[in-house]
Amino acid sequence: MLVIYDGNCNLCVTLVQFLEMLDRGQQFHYLPMQNQAGLSEFGINLKDCEAGMILLNPDQPAQRWQGSAAAEEIGRILPGGGLFMGAYQALPGLKGLGDRVYEQVRDFRYQWFGQRSHTYESDYPYCAQCHPQQPASEAKSRDAQD
Repeated sequence: MLVIYDGNCNLCVTLVQFLEMLDRGQQFHYLPMQNQAGLSEFGINLKDCEAGMILLNPDQPAQRWQGSAAAEEIGRILPGGGLFMGAYQALPGLKGLGDRVYEQVRDFRYQWFGQRSHTYESDYPYCAQCHPQQPASEAKSRDAQD
């Protein structure tokens, strides 16, 4: 699955790094929304990204989630997440509250959490030619040995 995130947002990057630590590139690869060439591969533009992060299946790009739905689907995919997400979605009013909280954080993320001076590039980037790909840090160290 491909996570398209704001690589300039401190909160977004922290959450991507946490997801990288949990998943280690097993199920998720990452593309910052600032990578316009990568976005265009999936017919996505910067305006599309204004509604929040995007999760999509690179093998079936029409299968996609955005905003709080993307966060929920990521949670569902993680080990044990299905049970948690089922409870979250079943409790009356909780999903609606979660959607509103996501929208507020999305709209004020730079003011509340700050903005990076450089776009964060994941150690588990999406690459069409090499999907799934090993972490960029491993490739760098292997290239240095060659």
